[in-house]
Amino acid sequence: MQTGNNCRRRRREGEPMSNSTESFSEANRFGWDYESAGAALPSLPFPIWDVHSHLSGARAAHVMKRVMDLFGIERIYSMSQPEELAVLRDVLGDRIRFIATPDFRSKDRQSALAGGYARRLRQFATEGVRIAKFWSAPRGVDFAEQFGAPGDSFRLNTPHVQANMGLAVELGMHIMVHISDPDTWFATHYSDSTRYGDKLSQYVAFEEAMDRFPVPFIAAHLGGWPENLEFLSGLLSRHDQLYLDTSATKWMVRELSRHSVQERQSFFERWSHRLLFGSDIVTRDSHLSPGGSEAEDLKSSSDSEAFDLYASRYWALRTLFETDYHGESPIADPDLSLVEPDKYTQTDAPPLIGSLTPTHVLRCIYYQTPHALLSPLD
Repeated sequence: MQTGNNCRRRRREGEPMSNSTESFSEANRFGWDYESAGAALPSLPFPIWDVHSHLSGARAAHVMKRVMDLFGIERIYSMSQPEELAVLRDVLGDRIRFIATPDFRSKDRQSALAGGYARRLRQFATEGVRIAKFWSAPRGVDFAEQFGAPGDSFRLNTPHVQANMGLAVELGMHIMVHISDPDTWFATHYSDSTRYGDKLSQYVAFEEAMDRFPVPFIAAHLGGWPENLEFLSGLLSRHDQLYLDTSATKWMVRELSRHSVQERQSFFERWSHRLLFGSDIVTRDSHLSPGGSEAEDLKSSSDSEAFDLYASRYWALRTLFETDYHGESPIADPDLSLVEPDKYTQTDAPPLIGSLTPTHVLRCIYYQTPHALLSPLD
């Protein structure tokens, strides 16, 4: 793979056509027309439910609605602030559901994770929210220290987290968790295992939590370990109430493409009744303004760039799962330069290798499994 920005390289056979305006961005390295690219994806005889997103902003939600229509997304589950619920419902109507999260914007972060989250869970419950998110990534050690809290404040086995999990169960909620981060981060950001633990150690408290609370758990980002499908199979075998979502597009593209197509197909076939489609798309109104803020390391500053930002995620995931595409991802992936700075720049991208997942398996992951798990919560 060449280093540097390869936006102007020749188009390969089977790739989407470029926009005539050639508007390049880190979400669209080759200037593709995502509208035509989305329309060219395989026609599915079933809708898609996206169980993992972070939506905010009325203007951005209108752009997101266009993207959802284009890529066949019938329903989306979002981690949004309580004051955003009515705004997002006005735009997306019955197509959106919500996931409760702590108030990470609070000046009193320690309270926000403990009693503050308990109050917030009850507030979300009155809005009909029936999934509660618990974030327990290794970098929680750093975040906790930044606001003067114990380093284990985000761990799933701490008393305040256990209490809030218990409350979520009492409120009739399923539990979503973020357990771990990419192997690339353990090789760099988390190289001090005495501080962060190794990757396997991240799962001890998680498995204990599932043993303690016999409710459905959704582990985000393929359980935090798409690099190790054998480990995920063991995790799913040990815990019947566990489901995994496919969110974090750059991570999924990079790591699933490293597995053979046969290995991926076998894993997806075996666990299709426990896998849920998710994107981790972040929308903000600031994406539609010049000098807009960042989301997932990418910037946008207009309606068209925000459209590309959101559409790129669905195009990449659906292409990864449904087609035999074999080429560079159109989305920049800075993790490549994180581990090999002499070989890659932050605008390079890994190969995206499609797996041609059988239709009956896609039907389960895209619709039947999330429908069976989540529609009873309505």
